[in-house]
This record gives sequence, C-alpha cells and structure tokens, in this order.
Amino acid sequence: MDEKKENTKPTTVRQDNSKVSKAPKNRERRMGGGPAFARGGEKPRDFRKALRFLFSYLRPYVIPIIIVFAITITATILTIRAPKTLGQATTEIFRVIMLRQSPLSRFLNTTMNFDKIFQILLTVGILYAFAAALNFFQGFMMAGVTQKIVRKMREDINEKLRKLPLSFYDNTSHGDIISRVSNDIDLISNTLQQSLVQFISGIVTIIGIIYMMITINGWLTLLTIATLPLSIIATVIVAKNSQKYFAQQQENIGLLTGQVEEVYGGHTVVKAYNREKDEIKQFAETNEKLYRSAYMAHFVSGIIMPIMNFIGNLGYIFVAVAGGILVTRNAITVGDIQAFIQYSRQFNQPIVQIANIANMIQSTLAAAERISEIMEKEEEIPDRPDAIELDTVEGNVKFESVRFSYVPEKPLIENLNIDVKSGQKVAIVGPTGAGKTTLVNLLMRFYEIQGGSIKVDGIDIRDIKKYNLRKHFGMVLQDTWLFSGTIKDNIAYGRENATEEDVINAAKAAHVHHFITALPDGYNTLIGEDSSNISQGQRQLLTIARAFLSDPDILILDEATSNVDTLTEIYIQRAMDALMKGRTSFIVAHRLSTIRDADMILVMNEGRIVEIGKHEELLERNGFYADMYKSQFAGALVD
Repeated sequence: MDEKKENTKPTTVRQDNSKVSKAPKNRERRMGGGPAFARGGEKPRDFRKALRFLFSYLRPYVIPIIIVFAITITATILTIRAPKTLGQATTEIFRVIMLRQSPLSRFLNTTMNFDKIFQILLTVGILYAFAAALNFFQGFMMAGVTQKIVRKMREDINEKLRKLPLSFYDNTSHGDIISRVSNDIDLISNTLQQSLVQFISGIVTIIGIIYMMITINGWLTLLTIATLPLSIIATVIVAKNSQKYFAQQQENIGLLTGQVEEVYGGHTVVKAYNREKDEIKQFAETNEKLYRSAYMAHFVSGIIMPIMNFIGNLGYIFVAVAGGILVTRNAITVGDIQAFIQYSRQFNQPIVQIANIANMIQSTLAAAERISEIMEKEEEIPDRPDAIELDTVEGNVKFESVRFSYVPEKPLIENLNIDVKSGQKVAIVGPTGAGKTTLVNLLMRFYEIQGGSIKVDGIDIRDIKKYNLRKHFGMVLQDTWLFSGTIKDNIAYGRENATEEDVINAAKAAHVHHFITALPDGYNTLIGEDSSNISQGQRQLLTIARAFLSDPDILILDEATSNVDTLTEIYIQRAMDALMKGRTSFIVAHRLSTIRDADMILVMNEGRIVEIGKHEELLERNGFYADMYKSQFAGALVD
C-alpha cells in the first residue's frame, strides 16, 4: 500500500471542496467557450483585496498606462469627431443641389466648391489616419507593458511555489495550482492587453457620441437616449440566461472528457468485461446533454446582436423621421442629420462592449484573488542565518523527544527517541498510517517538527541548510517519478555533470542495463511523462539506478522493490546491499521478509515506536512485530 496516503495526513482537497478525481481538468476548462459576458460567472470574494493585488503589479507601470489611456481617449475623440466633419461635405453638396433646383438658380452661384469638399474629406481622412496610428501605437505600448506585468507575476508565483512547504502540495490539487499559474494569469494578460483599453474606449465613445449629438440637436439626442434602457435590459437578460447555459456546457464538457479519459485509460478492462455498449450508452447520454446545453448557450448568446440591431434600427427610424421633419423646417442641416444617424447607429455598440468587458474584468479580479491566495500562503521555514553546510556526513542520526502532528488536535508522533549509528541498516515497519513515511519526511525536513530535535552527526538538522542536508540523502520511493526525456537523462537526474559512463555503471548496478540496451535507441530512448512505453517494474529499476548514481551518504528506501518480479527483486536486493554497505540506510518496508538482516527494526504504531530490535529478537518477544510477521506468513501460505 502507498504509505503516502496514510490516514493520519489531511485529505487532499480542492479549494471548492469538490472531489480531486477529474476536477482539476474540469476547472482548467472553465474559462473557455462563449462570449465574455457569458463567461463572467466567477466573482471575487474580496473585491478590494483583488484590486490591491492587481494594482501592486500595475503600480510600476502607472505612467505608461496613463499614456496609453490618454492615447486611447485621443484616438476615440478623433474618431467621434470625423462623422460631424464629414457631414459638412454632405451639407455643401446638398446646398448646391437645392440651389440648382431653385427657380432662381440662373441668378445664383450654383458652382460646386470642390476645393472646400476636398478639404473636408482630407480633414476626415487625416482624423481617421491619425486615430489609426494612435491605436496602433497604444496597442504596441500596452502589449509590452502587459507582458512585463505577467512575466513578473509568473516569476513571483514560481518563486513562491518553490518556497511553499510540502504540506501545501499535500493539501492542494496539482490541477488547481496549474490552473492558477496558467489560466488565471492568461486571463489577466488578455484583460490588461485588450479589455481594459476597450473599456476606456467604450466609455469615452458613449460620452463623446452623446456630446456630439447634443451639439447637433438636443431633442434628437433625447430620442436616441430613450432606446438606452431597452439596450441595457436586453443585455442583462441575455447575459444572465446565456451564463447559465455556458456553465452547464462547461460542466458537461468536463464530464464527457473525464469519461473519455477513464475509458481509454482503462481500455483493456472495458474490453475484458465486455462493457463497450454500456460505455457507449453513457457517452451518448453525456454527449446529448452537452449538445443541448451548447446549443442553448450559443443560441441565447447569439441573439444579443440581432436584438441590439433591432433596438438600434428603432432608434434609426425615430431619428430619420424626426430629422427629416426638422430638415424641412430648416431647423437642422442634411449633413448634421447624416452625422447624427451615424452616431445613433454607433450608440449601442459600446454599450454591448462595456457589458462584455465589465464581466471579463470581474472574472479577472477573481483570477487575481486566486493568485494572491497562493502568494499569501505561509512559506517553508527559511534556513537560520547561521545555518551551516556539511562537506561529508558519517551517518549518525538521532531523534530526541520528537513531537509532530499534521493536525494540531490529532497528535501523531509523541516523544520519539531513536539513536542510529553510522552504517546501520534501519528498517521501519508498521501498519498503514503508523507514521513510517512521516518519519522520513521529518528527517529530510519536508515537514518541521513541533518539539524535540533530530540530529545528524550530532548537529541539529535545523542548523544545516536544507539544500545541503538533502544533498547527502538519496531516496527511492514506491511511487516512481520519471520526466519526459531520454532514459539517460532520467538516470542522470541523480547527479549533475554525470558522464555517460557513470550512467551506464549505475544502470548495471541496478540490473537495468540489459533491458535498456535491448531497446531500439538504448539509453537515448524517449519516455513520456506517464512512461507508458516501459513497464512499472522497469520504471522502478530506473529510479533505483538514479539513486545509485547520486552516491548518497544516507539512503532512504520506501518499499523500493515492490514493483518488480521475484527474480529481479533478488538481484535488486543484492545491489542494494552493496549500495547500503558503509552507509546509514532507512528502509520503509511492508514485506517483512525483505528486512530480516536489518541491524535495527523500528516497529511503529500510531506514531509511536512500540518495539525495537533485530528480526530474531522481535519474533522471540512474540509481540506486535511477531503478529505482523505471522499474518504475512499465513497470508503467503494461503496464497
């Protein structure tokens, strides 16, 4: 059994207290799909806290951001100004046409003033060109500022994660951490680079359009603004309903993806038990739910623009009719009506834009709050200012009155005393949850003790720099960990600057050389993160070779031979005996037959050392260890 899951540790949970199983991947997909206003479901719990955290990264770039806002406002004003200027050309052309249709046209100057019209058109062209140039410059400038901010944010959170204690990773799902580092920071990046500028532009556009319409005609402006409540109501209703359906869509995507992952991951089991039809049926049901939710989500969110166009067209009709009446009464010029119609057509666009971005900003603040939660976590206790470094370690280890608990109200280890001499082979045995792996974690300072002391060569491990302390330890765990890369790189992970000869020698010592050379690319064979192209036993052998290469002063073995066959275990045991010779070794064992020759066996139960001695001595006492040994022996006979 996996000692790391001993029942004395706090259960690994997510922030939202949901199951870990497929939740991290579902959570990572939450940001996808649909328009911004449909994705703005997540709100920050503490708005001010999220804003303060985000502003702490914006503060060094306040001046560039102000410049960007100023440029955006200027470009927006120029764009708003252009239609009214263009209307002057229309007014001039309309004036000449009306004069030519007049009975007195022969007595009037009906020559078209093309110079004036050209000057007006040139002015409009300059306004649009200058606005485009400003938008290009602010986009370039804001992109640089945004990427500097998110780069600093990624560096800070990576540095923070490096300093967090092991307890944080035990109590937080890895998917949740990855989601915060990737999805949340990407959301902040997109908002800063695009949405924030668009939000400012949208507000300025609304204010500017209303101002320009007022300068043209106040009554027509009131007529146009009368459609504003309709636009707001339509946006809110559609956003509310589409958000519900998009949430259902993302949930169904997570369920479908989780099911596919499980079925294809356990494809052999599905085939062996003839459950193909059941799995296909379940897939079809989930897929149908996804179809319905996705259909409704995209349909509801898709009607926002037709509705806004309909409302805009209503306003257009009102303005066109009322404007025509005013023109006939010479209360307004044709050019001004043309400009006013353009403004009224543009009036609803920034409203939808602001509604979209407001929800996006809300989600961004929620993302900032999630990142800030990690940044505020209590860090691993730092090294003492006077901490030392050890060049060599003889291997004397002493636990003196050690006290430790994962949860304060549930003591695990109390008044633990062990004295291990250099070169001794110490086995740690006991039922699941007894504290065997915890003992190793305390020795490596993955967790800090709450009382007593642990000494290496007479020096308290808290007086030794962590990296230096861990450098003298080598670990082989029951759970194998290999990264994507070559077999040679995975073995060489145990020591920097290891030569190819060192790697081969370590592989031979671990009895893994023969299988590596049988592979098509030998030591250059690529293995994936899940190492699916090699067996579980072979993965275990590679981690053992890695330990050989590290050549540690103190060795820790956590049931290192549990995943290999009996014959290979014999070879590994011999190799381990050679590796452990002259070194202090701690062996966390479940199969008691593998630790008969240990110099000292620590029998643990409920965080306490209940028995200490050699194999024969403990059997003669006929105590806890003898009961464990007999139960395993009896089980072997039954098997």
